[in-house]
Amino acid sequence: MEAEIRASRPGAPVVLVSAIALIDIDGRVLLAQRPAGKDMAGLWEFPGGKVAEGETPESALIREVKEELNIDITSSCLAPLSFASHAYEEFHLVMPLFACRVWKGTPKPLEGQILKWVRPVNMREFDMPPADEPLVAMLLDLL
Repeated sequence: MEAEIRASRPGAPVVLVSAIALIDIDGRVLLAQRPAGKDMAGLWEFPGGKVAEGETPESALIREVKEELNIDITSSCLAPLSFASHAYEEFHLVMPLFACRVWKGTPKPLEGQILKWVRPVNMREFDMPPADEPLVAMLLDLL
């Protein structure tokens, strides 16, 4: 069976978003539910966000998790795990996923999102954006 390759509209921009799989001591991964008023509200995702011009994916994650979760990963080992490449109608998303097991602070939802620690085997029970879904298989293999 051939995989379907979906294309964004012609000339759609490529958007680079960096995501993180925060993994706690029990092997659970932190998921965030997108709050009302945002695109794809209600879906569960890996924390992270857009990479600004001149920013690396790693520095974007350091900034984003501080802004969204009030944790510090500056001194953490961010291990590249996988990436997603997904065509949405208005843009094409490229999203590297990093794993992180050490951070300073306790994750707190600072932007209206709901947070949940989830065992990888249970992650498929959560509705996720299409770009996040394929990354779950990588986490199942890792953990």
